[in-house]
Amino acid sequence: MKKYISKFHYLTQDLPNRSHIEQAQTACEAGANWIQYRCMSKTDEEMIRELHQIASICDDWGATLILANHYHLLDTVDAQGVHVEDFDADFAAIRETITDEKTLGASATNINGLLKIQDTGVVDYCGYGPFAHTDTKPNNKPLLGYEGYRELEQQPIEIPVIAVGGVQLKDVELLMQSGVYGIAVSSAINLSLDPGGMVKEIYRRIY
Repeated sequence: MKKYISKFHYLTQDLPNRSHIEQAQTACEAGANWIQYRCMSKTDEEMIRELHQIASICDDWGATLILANHYHLLDTVDAQGVHVEDFDADFAAIRETITDEKTLGASATNINGLLKIQDTGVVDYCGYGPFAHTDTKPNNKPLLGYEGYRELEQQPIEIPVIAVGGVQLKDVELLMQSGVYGIAVSSAINLSLDPGGMVKEIYRRIY
């Protein structure tokens, strides 16, 4: 089943001064139509309480809600899918668990990993990065930069590729010209002085 995949993935994050609910509300009001809930600090019970409110917000605004990693919560909350960051995950087993009704995203940091995910035949899109330095999801993987995405044009890539990791407003247009399907943004929005305004500006440059 071919799924709708937005070209603009907005990710919430753990912040000391703004809840995931507030972040999702701001993003939806500004026009974001794809919200990935990425919480790394709460128990299942805490996340479920929060997710019920976020799912309601997304429903009100017609936005897709994706859970980062916690696919076991899909039976409990009204989300449309999951993005699994574990490179070694058994995606066939996850697909069987969540059924074909839900969207399944995965992550890769190099061409071989991207092709491996594509070859599973069960993943709907792939977050590919890091593009640049990011503190949101620290890792020691090589930064891809613009050239790393341009190399995709020489590869038999059919799965939608989402550029992720340290993407700033100034990068959006060049990234979209590099051949990626879309872009995922977190800190550039969440840490800006005007998160809603930043959502609108990134959206405008993507589309």
